[in-house]
Amino acid sequence: MKKDKTIPVFKNEDEEREFWATHSPLDYFDTKDFKKASFPKLKPSVKSISIRLPKDMLAELKTIANKKDVPYQSLAKIYLARQISLERGLFRITRKKGKRRVGDRHAT
Repeated sequence: MKKDKTIPVFKNEDEEREFWATHSPLDYFDTKDFKKASFPKLKPSVKSISIRLPKDMLAELKTIANKKDVPYQSLAKIYLARQISLERGLFRITRKKGKRRVGDRHAT
């Protein structure tokens, strides 16, 4: 059963945004009509893993992360993402006079 109030027609998104900022949706929708949403095939976008690191490497990672004011786990993800990008050749550094450079997979 719907409530008595009807939602007005808005001229633009700003007008609609202002309306909903000052009005409660509960005045316009009957909560008895709501159905619980279910997304059974929705998978998390991240996966937890366990990785063993030497103690000194972990300590250094934590020190660097502390200096940058970020959690060390986030810093590890940043470093991994950067290295994966290098391996894919997204950040290829050009060769100079036939010498191999970082990220140049085609050098001999």
